[in-house]
Amino acid sequence: TEQPQTGRLALYLLGLRATCPPPKPHRMLVTWLKYYLEEDWRGSRRHGHPLTSYYQYGLGVLALCVHGKRVREEVIRRLLAAQHHGRLGHSAVGKGPVPADTEAVLALAFTCLERRRLVGAGLAAELRDTVHRVSRNMTRAQGPEGIIGNIYSTPWALQVFLATGMCHTEPAYGQAMAALLENLDAFGTAATMAQVLPVLHGHSYLDIASMSCQEESDTLTPLDVEPRTEVPGNKTVRLMVECAQPWCFELQLYDRQVSTPAAASLLDVLGAATAQEPRFTFDTQDTSQGPYLTQVLGLEARQEKRNYWQLLTAPSKPLLMGIADYIPRDGETIILRLSEW
Repeated sequence: TEQPQTGRLALYLLGLRATCPPPKPHRMLVTWLKYYLEEDWRGSRRHGHPLTSYYQYGLGVLALCVHGKRVREEVIRRLLAAQHHGRLGHSAVGKGPVPADTEAVLALAFTCLERRRLVGAGLAAELRDTVHRVSRNMTRAQGPEGIIGNIYSTPWALQVFLATGMCHTEPAYGQAMAALLENLDAFGTAATMAQVLPVLHGHSYLDIASMSCQEESDTLTPLDVEPRTEVPGNKTVRLMVECAQPWCFELQLYDRQVSTPAAASLLDVLGAATAQEPRFTFDTQDTSQGPYLTQVLGLEARQEKRNYWQLLTAPSKPLLMGIADYIPRDGETIILRLSEW
């Protein structure tokens, strides 16, 4: 059976609501989202988590709330229980957004339900307490450079601070915003831009629900995007693979020089490494933020084991872009390290 398209439809409906459409065309889509949420939740009854992921499910609840639709209390309480017991990393495929993303999405959904009075007073108080606890967790999880989780989860955390009013009182907000402004070139896809643009304008997805469409002017104009300029010549990138897990026999598993065209992305470098030496294998999973590295040399990153393929430029600087967006320099050393979060 196909997985429910919960997250994709939820994002589409959030974007559609932001364009102030007439009500009739998207009513059927809202009905479909309610259907997907029910299908998705059947997986939770069988496996203890939705068929897709808590991240996608949270987006679905948020989208329904923004459109003024109620969600059954049973579902909300199961989401609360998952958040309280640290189960938000679970998904059907064992991979997906980091827990900081999921916590932030659920916090926005909970805030929306409470603010729009789509739940009773007792449940609303529980949702409010949970959102405050999530905000405190995000503050504690902030790194020294201001990033919360990773660069892509930072806009989600900032949306929570904005939605709850903590942006005026929480120093972590200013530090995270400064980190975001320093790393805007990491947001090169439509999905990542959609997360960061509201924050840069001081808004969260919750503001879509209270938009006054009569006052909105039509500012959407076609954008001519120039194709990327071809860079002549070749480059050589040193590619290293390391396993930092205690069950690995050795830390360094691979160390080769890889020759590619000068404009090649890290994804292209990995492909060239496979062509150069067939024993080098890797696999990716398509996500809304681009391809996500899931397997290298037969070693798979699995969320239930709390490990992932960390991308570093030597000696130990984490890359803030995905494998399809990062363009290594000539002579640069790239490290793929199976790490634990």
